[in-house]
Amino acid sequence: VKNVIFDIKDNKKVAKEIIYIKDNQECKLDLVEDDLVFITNGCCTDSSCYGDQNNAPDLSKLVDGKGESWDLWENIAKQDKSFGNPLKFCNNIEKTNWMSATIQTSDDYVISLIEKICKRDPRSGKVTTGGIVTIKDSEDNWFLSWTINRQPQFRSQNKNDILIWVYALTTNKNGNYIKKPMKECSGKEVCEEWLYHIGCDLSRIEEIATNRCNTTTCYMPYIDAFFEPRKNIDRPKVVPDGAINFAFIGQFAETPRDTIFTTEYSIRTGMEAVYTLLNIDRAVPEVWGSVYDIRELLRATYYALDKTKLLDSDAVNNVEKVALKVAYNKIKDTDIGKLLRDSKLF
Repeated sequence: VKNVIFDIKDNKKVAKEIIYIKDNQECKLDLVEDDLVFITNGCCTDSSCYGDQNNAPDLSKLVDGKGESWDLWENIAKQDKSFGNPLKFCNNIEKTNWMSATIQTSDDYVISLIEKICKRDPRSGKVTTGGIVTIKDSEDNWFLSWTINRQPQFRSQNKNDILIWVYALTTNKNGNYIKKPMKECSGKEVCEEWLYHIGCDLSRIEEIATNRCNTTTCYMPYIDAFFEPRKNIDRPKVVPDGAINFAFIGQFAETPRDTIFTTEYSIRTGMEAVYTLLNIDRAVPEVWGSVYDIRELLRATYYALDKTKLLDSDAVNNVEKVALKVAYNKIKDTDIGKLLRDSKLF
């Protein structure tokens, strides 16, 4: 789909025509007010480039602000200011990209290195990493992280195989072991960097990455696009004011209170679009109000401190610890003191 043409008169907005390409020919689909059009404007995985074990992803065709979903949104946005501003999100690939890789292996030595770090057998069918493992030594380089979901991850997956998902936030700096930017690396080279960080014998890294692992990569130029600085008018409302037969859905549509980068956000925009356009008397599920609940904020602090008490945390200096201890002694018999204990911060 290349464009949606709107008839905008007296604050009434009606989608009148869809322009699309079929068999390399431009086609048009006429619309009436009883038709419903749901538009996904912008996409964080648009223009993704894939690499394989022996080849880096081809980035030669990437252009700032270009991609099928961005082109569609830009054409739509030209017609009315309430349709948002896509260039706020997609005009700087250097800022919005990162790169991921999937490593497939059944090698017992590699799995033993994973077990040494995670204290769990990835073949057990249970959670392995329990979340994302960020490599601190990589912070000034690729800023590499990795995770292993419950295995097997796919129904057709060989039960002996383990899939490791690896990603880097910085794709334009040399690695610690591979002295080139990640975006220029083949899957094998990405695997070598990961093997280095999990403690693989240096003399075995290349052979293992070549013969005992298979690694595919994906460079995503717009994966962080929704985190770009913006105003609340830069994303269109799910159902813009005056809209009769269309709505915007997905991460680049504006809905109150919710946080992007979640499946729930996209689902809520779809529900809001359908319920509003069809005048269905049904509420979209409330966003969990954790940001307004002091108990949840204190509990989040505890986990952010790696489940340590405030006075035991390295994130709190000695002067701050003395001040906190004095303050706590004054409030320990109050409801605030109880909240601090319940959250395990004291």
